[in-house]
Order: sequence, then C-alpha cells, then structure tokens
Amino acid sequence: MAKIFIDKITLIHIENRRILMALSRGKDAYYTPGGKRETGESDAQTLVREIKEELQVELLPQTMKHYGTFEAQAHGKPAGVTVRLVCYTAEFSGHPQPGAEIESLAYCDYSQRDIVGPVGRLLFEDLKTKNLID
Repeated sequence: MAKIFIDKITLIHIENRRILMALSRGKDAYYTPGGKRETGESDAQTLVREIKEELQVELLPQTMKHYGTFEAQAHGKPAGVTVRLVCYTAEFSGHPQPGAEIESLAYCDYSQRDIVGPVGRLLFEDLKTKNLID
C-alpha cells in the first residue's frame, strides 16, 4: 500500500535560540508556520503565500534556504498518513503576529518539544543537535 503524504512547506525562524511556532484554531499541537502547496505552486510561492496569511509579514523569497526535510506520522491522522515537512529559513519584513487561522504564536525551546506533533519533535531534535535552540 502506498504511503499517503501531507506535503507541507514551512518556515524555520529562530530568535534568541528559540523557534517560532504557531497554533492553529481548533488544534492541540503547535506547528512551524507554513502550509500545503496549491496546484502548480513552487516551494517559494507556497511559503510566501502561507507566511503572509499566517504571520502577516512579507517573506523575502531571495533569502530562502532549504534547511531540511522531515517525515513522520501525521498528528491526529489515521495510522499510515505521513506528513512531509520541507523546511526553509528566510528573512521577512514586518513583525510576526497571528493571522488567518492562527490562534497564537510562541517562541519555543527544546524543553517545550512536547507541544508539537511527531514531525515537529524530529525538527526539535535536529535543531538541538545542531545547537541552534536551547
């Protein structure tokens, strides 16, 4: 049986050794800001659109750098549904604030890794191993 993938393009933004995380309305886990691509969109187009919707800032696509790709069981989905998180760092203009479906934003350190889903935990482990977050 073929795997079912949820393809997400997300932003890794670290300030003061903490990663920016978003909580969507009605959800019980925090996620890196970003989202699913629409038909025909590139990673850059997806990230620019999603970050504007979720954080109300203007992403600077020329500054995008691939950070890594992580896969794990999708939080809250049936067994076998995998989320593929394609992560980028990038600069933006403006100050992040909750937009669209976002209930709240938080800057998190490694001790808060339990507030994220399985793929988020992989990301937190990677960031900690690379000494990018406390």
